Amino acid sequence: MNRDISNIAQAIQNKAKNADRVIVAVAGPPGAGKSTFAEALTGKLRAQGERAVTVPMDGFHYDNAILDAEGIRPRKGAPFTFDAAGFLSLLKRLRAGEDRVAIPAFDRRRDISINCAWLAGIDDRILVVEGNYLLLDEEPWSQMLPLFDLTVFLNPGMETLKRRLIDRWLGHDHTREQAERRAMENDIPNAQYVLDNSADADIVLTREG
Repeated sequence: MNRDISNIAQAIQNKAKNADRVIVAVAGPPGAGKSTFAEALTGKLRAQGERAVTVPMDGFHYDNAILDAEGIRPRKGAPFTFDAAGFLSLLKRLRAGEDRVAIPAFDRRRDISINCAWLAGIDDRILVVEGNYLLLDEEPWSQMLPLFDLTVFLNPGMETLKRRLIDRWLGHDHTREQAERRAMENDIPNAQYVLDNSADADIVLTREG
């Protein structure tokens, strides 16, 4: 992964030479390692003297109360359980170079989104945006593609994704049977949907791990 990080960081810096802001998308199915990859990429850029920050999509999860009211909480994490229009609006503000743009975050331990968790400033020149559906080829997600200067798609393979997604539920004190059921009912169908319906990326990484 270190070689991939270095190569992509160099590609970003090449694009940033004459730009006030560069926005990079790191997309892929759940379990692909997007958050880890995005943070490593941001860290690499910072180590090279760049003002870089990570912008996660997960802060735009609808609250559980909304999902319960609409009867879709078992599908939490599917495209229709996110405020896609709100996320698109955020990206447009970031693309326009606004200062002090409030970014929400998602607290996995409490399973809630936190509004205005931190501020993206005008001096944050490189934004690494990460999320499952950044390249999804359907409205309104498809309106995001022109806002990105570089797109990266992570696909370690379905077998690796299945293992990681089951392990994720095991980490939440589920039995093996419960973890496999939760993954098969929602996470794995979401992963397959991303693989089947995402637009082509500039860079595709398929290394398994």
